[in-house]
Amino acid sequence: MKLTKVEKTEKAKGLAEKLKAAPHLFFTEYQGLKFKELDELRSKLRPLRCRYAVVKNSLVRYALKNAGLEGPDAKLLKGPVGMVVSESEDPVAPAKVLAAFSKQFPKLKVKAGVVGHQWMTPAECAKLSTLGSRQEVLGKAVSVLYSVISQAVAVVQAPTRDVLLVVKALEQKKKSESGAAAA
Repeated sequence: MKLTKVEKTEKAKGLAEKLKAAPHLFFTEYQGLKFKELDELRSKLRPLRCRYAVVKNSLVRYALKNAGLEGPDAKLLKGPVGMVVSESEDPVAPAKVLAAFSKQFPKLKVKAGVVGHQWMTPAECAKLSTLGSRQEVLGKAVSVLYSVISQAVAVVQAPTRDVLLVVKALEQKKKSESGAAAA
């Protein structure tokens, strides 16, 4: 069923609002993938609070313009385009899913991405997928901070420990000298 011009405009405005609210977007080429494979991709993205949708290029172009996210390359919207709209603050997780899925199904290709209102090339999206997720990075940061603090505590405690060891050694030496003098 064909949409009227008013319906298309309303649909594009709704999409523009979603794009404005989304912290991260990824654009893919999906031609040649079966519905079952696209459904599998959607099910992998769903737990990450991401949606994968196939939208008409004219609607995407209008929505991007209204959202203030005009693409750097006109080739982005040539041919069928699938869009990942993320509601999560972590851009790495959907990028990892897309990279893994494109290895499994080479017909899926990442065309571009928008992370924090910054456009990314396919190579930059691939590089993003190699980074650790937000939780992994935070875990590593906490580990490094704990390591630094525990080392600092050990360094601060070292002089006190060394003084105690010297005092004990002197005490034992005096005991052994007084024991030897008494015998």
